Amino acid sequence: MEQPVLALASGWQLRPWRHSDADALLAASQDEAIRQWNRLLVGSVEEAGMRIERMRQRWRAGLSAIWAIARPDDGASGLIGWGDIDLQGGSAEIVYWLLPAARGGGVTVEATQRVSRWALDDLGLHRLRLCHAVANTASCRVADKAGYSLEGTMRSALLHADGWHDEHLHALVQGDI
Repeated sequence: MEQPVLALASGWQLRPWRHSDADALLAASQDEAIRQWNRLLVGSVEEAGMRIERMRQRWRAGLSAIWAIARPDDGASGLIGWGDIDLQGGSAEIVYWLLPAARGGGVTVEATQRVSRWALDDLGLHRLRLCHAVANTASCRVADKAGYSLEGTMRSALLHADGWHDEHLHALVQGDI
């Protein structure tokens, strides 16, 4: 099955990553805000290309579904998708980030809603997780606006560059939307 392109009402689209998007992946790796909350370490365009190829392999293996957030006919401005896909258990965890020029316009919320609908309807998952460091208030707003319920705080759940962080656990289950 080929990874679909998902259109957003705002004119953005979610599409498979291309090797021509390697510069965007490298730029994200160098963005302080993205690096603070994501384990994205890419040291060169070549390394970014290898990561993009790994995204494609993981899609084919049914392990993840990662899209580039982009304007039609433009390079990637962000990333969104599902990691830790468990088809038998019916769950997955969302990951996302946006480059600075794309922030603030609501595209992350819209993209989260779109990939959530895809995961529930097309992939047939039952439970979707959105986890973020408690200090990452922007991700908490995305979760709330996208319809994810806050279920609690996981203590010392994820190691970031500056140490261990408590994380909020949000979830969306089949029937919520």
